[in-house]
Amino acid sequence: MSHPVVDSRRPILIGMLHVPPLPGSPCASGSFSEVLDHVVRDAESLLKGGIVNLMIENFGDTPFFPGVVPAHTVAHLTAIAAEVSSRFPNAKLGLNVLRNDGCSALSIAAATKASFIRVNVLCGARVTDQGIVQGIAHDLLRLRKTLSAEHVAILADVDVKHSASLAERLLADDVEDTLKRGHADAIIISGNATGAAVDVCQLEEAVAAAGSAPVLIGSGATAETVAALAGLASGFIIGTAVKRDGDVYQPVDPERVREIVSVCQWL
Repeated sequence: MSHPVVDSRRPILIGMLHVPPLPGSPCASGSFSEVLDHVVRDAESLLKGGIVNLMIENFGDTPFFPGVVPAHTVAHLTAIAAEVSSRFPNAKLGLNVLRNDGCSALSIAAATKASFIRVNVLCGARVTDQGIVQGIAHDLLRLRKTLSAEHVAILADVDVKHSASLAERLLADDVEDTLKRGHADAIIISGNATGAAVDVCQLEEAVAAAGSAPVLIGSGATAETVAALAGLASGFIIGTAVKRDGDVYQPVDPERVREIVSVCQWL
């Protein structure tokens, strides 16, 4: 299966839209309109800087549900995705519903004509701060078929950040299972936490195992490192590096976006 968001001769850049705490979350404050305004401003900054792939994530909703999120979370994320899609029709939109509600992410994507979703644990199981998070490939792929949403690409983490394996297993085996048995369209390799750099040896192992499938770097890439890493990876999910002062909790800084985009344009 071929998807525009994971097929490119240049490194793919996906800019994060970290959603502040939504209504109902423990850290929520202010109104939903303020949350929406924040996301729209970040989207505008990413697009002005040259990143056209945008991924909405309920980053502020800690502590996360390990599986299915409440209906009101889905409703608010759908409203955000619809607003971003309407305001910025040339953007390619994606969803990640933390911690692992890929079925809600896919449903929102299908309803808002988004292009891709991220799934933290598509196959296997991981020990996380939410407990043991189980793979959802069996439900997700059937839902994608039911919704006739095969156009929505599934970007799946392998050895996802903020987690540990239940037992020792070769990374190459996890990559192969995620692609061939979980039917992911691309895989994501990250550091051990938000904003943490990827282990290059691990990245190389994943790329070798993935064959022709795209491998994206899911954390820690910066304007200083993308050139070297682009020789290995198909693209980058960019969050912390494009925030003001490199602080993940700050708004997107358009100048930082331009720095990364300008590097990638020369590759």
